[in-house]
Amino acid sequence: MPPTPAIAIHLSAALGALALGPVALWARRGHAAGTSGQRPRLHRAAGYAWVTLMLATAVSALFIRDHNLPNIAGYTLIHLFVPYTLGGLFLAFRHLLRGNIQGHRNNMLGLYLGACIGAGVFTLLPSRILGQLVWGQWLGLL
Repeated sequence: MPPTPAIAIHLSAALGALALGPVALWARRGHAAGTSGQRPRLHRAAGYAWVTLMLATAVSALFIRDHNLPNIAGYTLIHLFVPYTLGGLFLAFRHLLRGNIQGHRNNMLGLYLGACIGAGVFTLLPSRILGQLVWGQWLGLL
């Protein structure tokens, strides 16, 4: 499958989210009031940017199909990360609106680990386009 604009958007947003996620998590609010560990403006700015990148990643994934792997209408198992991401973002903001900071924190950490790290691992499998690029063309291992 040749690279498409959807793949370029998806990859750019995913890599941005992968890089920005630790900033949002590191600068998170929730420390005791008055401690030097709080960075609420950085947390909020990085968090909203990360959410935007995750939404772009999830929506762009809907336009990427792979008919070479087992699929349903071109959607493979990795596409299950789309509802996982959208549902996780919804729940994270729901926790926040209800004042459940710990629930929000847990949800966002789970999304970062699952939707960024987990999906990234599956994306680098040798049977996938990006995996072939990294392992085959760049590293010459395939």
